[in-house]
Formats: sequence, structure tokens, C-alpha cells
Amino acid sequence: MNDQIRAREVRLITDTNENLGVVSLREALAMAEERNLDLVEVSPNAKPPVCRIMDYGKFQYEQQRKARKARKQQKTVDVKEIQLRPKTDDHHIFYKVKQARRWISDGMKVKVRMRFRGREITYPEIARERLDKIAAELEDIAVVEQRPNMDGNTMLMILAPITSKNKK
Repeated sequence: MNDQIRAREVRLITDTNENLGVVSLREALAMAEERNLDLVEVSPNAKPPVCRIMDYGKFQYEQQRKARKARKQQKTVDVKEIQLRPKTDDHHIFYKVKQARRWISDGMKVKVRMRFRGREITYPEIARERLDKIAAELEDIAVVEQRPNMDGNTMLMILAPITSKNKK
């Protein structure tokens, strides 16, 4: 480093979180070397810049551990799907609803897809009624996250488990 950079002053924080105030960069580097630690610039945009004396390798290791722990505790939501047709029998729908109830109680989201074939697509109100009926049967444990809407030759509705966040 040249003398112009070494003449700069920095606000120094020690490894014991003690604020030593504004010191020259040369002094800060000497203190870090004396303790066999690294001098790390924490806030370069501050006036004067803030530097901390720390073991940088240990700091990086701790950050990786925190990130790994956060990933482990992160909850992923599975999405299961039920496919029906407008002409599906009520008895068959009953079993599909029973299956959806089990998935929702396990904390999963459920997509209910009503598929149209041929001329069935000219009567989307039949499918909408069926989907509304399914939503009504599951309203005690699920909330409709996405209302039934057409997507090509299918009508799709998404049900999510009731939580304190999405209660009405």
C-alpha cells in the first residue's frame, strides 16, 4: 500500500466490541497484526470508514452456519393436485375431497383441476359449481387461495390450509 492510503483515518472497533475511536489506518493495521487477527472494513461509506479487528475466517464460518441453520428451519409447502372432469360422479368427488382433506390437514396446498374435453368447455358454469361445492366442503380447514379460473382447457382452483395469517 502506498503512503497516501496508509495516512487515512478509520473508526476502529476491537475484537471485544470496544470502540477505540478514530485512529490512523497504520495504527489499526499494527493493532490487528499484534493480536494475530484481521482488519476488516465494515462500513466503507461512513465518514471516516469503520473497521473492525476480527478473525475473518471464523466470521465467515459463523455466517455459513447461520445460513445453513436458516435453510434447515425453512418450511417448504408441497402442492398436491386433484384432477376431475365436469361429468365426474359425486361418489368419486367424495373420495377426492377426502384425500384433499388429509393433505390440507398435513399442511399441504391442494390444486383442484377440472379438465374439459370436447364440448364440455361450452358449459364452464357446471365446473365452477363443482369447484365451489368442493371449496364449501373443505371450508372448515381450508381457504380458497385462488378462485376458480379458466386456463386453456382446464379450470383451476387452489386451496390452502387455514393459518392465523390467512383467517378471515
